[in-house]
Amino acid sequence: MRVVGCERVRQPEKHRRTPLSAAALILATATAACGGAPDGPIELKFGHVGEPGSLFALSAEEFARRANARLTEIGAQAEVIVFGSSQLGGDEDLLAKLSFGTVDFALPSSIMSSRIDEFGLFEMPYIVRDREHMRRIEEEVFWPDLAPLAEEQGYKIIAVWANGFRHVTNDVRAIAAPADLEGIKLRTPRGKWRIRLFQRFGANPSAMALSEVFMALRTGNMDGQENPLAQIYASNFHQVQEFLSLTEHVYTPAYVTVSSRRWNRLPSEVRNVLEQEAKAVQAFVHEAAERMDRDLLVEIRAAGVAVNEVSRSAFLEGSQAIYDEFGSEVEAGRELIGKVLPLAFR
Repeated sequence: MRVVGCERVRQPEKHRRTPLSAAALILATATAACGGAPDGPIELKFGHVGEPGSLFALSAEEFARRANARLTEIGAQAEVIVFGSSQLGGDEDLLAKLSFGTVDFALPSSIMSSRIDEFGLFEMPYIVRDREHMRRIEEEVFWPDLAPLAEEQGYKIIAVWANGFRHVTNDVRAIAAPADLEGIKLRTPRGKWRIRLFQRFGANPSAMALSEVFMALRTGNMDGQENPLAQIYASNFHQVQEFLSLTEHVYTPAYVTVSSRRWNRLPSEVRNVLEQEAKAVQAFVHEAAERMDRDLLVEIRAAGVAVNEVSRSAFLEGSQAIYDEFGSEVEAGRELIGKVLPLAFR
């Protein structure tokens, strides 16, 4: 139950909760009109596209658990509620809903490169060497150079988590070198650099929402896809794919993202808890990602998928043109690449 205009009304169903900005206005009006107090916490919706058991799901649920415990400790009338499996929409929908104020948190990854050119940095193949390298990139490049660009577009990123190192699966042949991708219909996330990369490799890439991929693979509308092992397994792609090639062609971060405008309307003590816990969860996320990379490879093999290594040198050679294009087409492209690469050896 929630007090509105001195009358008691039925609480909306769980999947149609009142957005934060509307809730704040309702509560303020009700309090002013009849001296009442909030009837239950403001519910902060966290939407993501990961299936149950995916890294996205584990990460968001751990964040909600920690944040809600802290919010309860300080007596804050706010609660994080997680909606996975694209329940609140795909990545494009979620970014739009952040702007509209109907979602409070989202966890975009590759799609950010289609909104902000400089985020294409993380679409460059093999530019992130390992997770330790990524942590240095985050500190010295992401926060000073990229996060402010997102905020200019109305998106405030409060933490960097992980999507992971991506691999190719398909139903046609094992992929050992770029030439093996010739003609393969490959699903990719939205973003021109991933499309261009696989076009360079000879594949026939098409962008598609993650929620649509399983059926596309099952029906043969797509031959294959590329994702981290955690997404491949949680989405059951290993059940409809014959080959897994360990390309590790791109490492994609995931960004805990809120609307700048709505974020600034939250009480400062709530913002502090949410931002502190979002950043603190990163260690959990990286540990879970490493464990899942190790354990899920065993599970995928056991399911009968043929797993093969690739010629990394061949993929690197075939990737150089994408670096050149990013450096020439994105204003700060060359500078960003020049900052990231040396951090791998520190």
